[in-house]
Amino acid sequence: MTVSMVPMCTSASKAATRTAGSSAYPSFASYVRARQPVLLRTARSLTANPCDAEDLLQTALTKTYVAWDRIQDHRALDGYVRRALLNTRTSQWRKRKVDEFACDDLPEPDVAPVADPAEQQVLRDAMWRAIMKLPARQRAMVVLRYYEDLSEAQTAEVLGVSIGTVKSAVSRALGKLREDPELTPVR
Repeated sequence: MTVSMVPMCTSASKAATRTAGSSAYPSFASYVRARQPVLLRTARSLTANPCDAEDLLQTALTKTYVAWDRIQDHRALDGYVRRALLNTRTSQWRKRKVDEFACDDLPEPDVAPVADPAEQQVLRDAMWRAIMKLPARQRAMVVLRYYEDLSEAQTAEVLGVSIGTVKSAVSRALGKLREDPELTPVR
């Protein structure tokens, strides 16, 4: 099974390619080109956000670039970069600001008043009676748009009309519903 991974944030990937391409160390440039996808997957496993993962990888590659002359065994580069990824992520986690404060009273969420089910049913019935008063074409468009949650383009396709027709018919239908005397007490 092959999985294609498309980077979500491309600015960091382009920066890595530019940095690797203009490197004073050609071996570093070839290493980055060859191993970046694998290392990016490792960075993504350490962070929830793909953009943060790319930033994390760039930081680790920068640390690797700075230490390139001191690294004696270039066969162990993946391990070095992975350790740099992990250390950098740990440092970021430790520096993270926590906005939690101890207090005497626990904040309780505001409880919204629960609507009476009977009133909700009366409202539904009144709305359906008002919708049933609409001409068949307008009724179909309102039902598809607002009850079936189709877009204007999807509604136009289902009914075989233009998008402009859907927009104007739905607008007229909503105007009629606003003027319906049964729905006036609800507003």
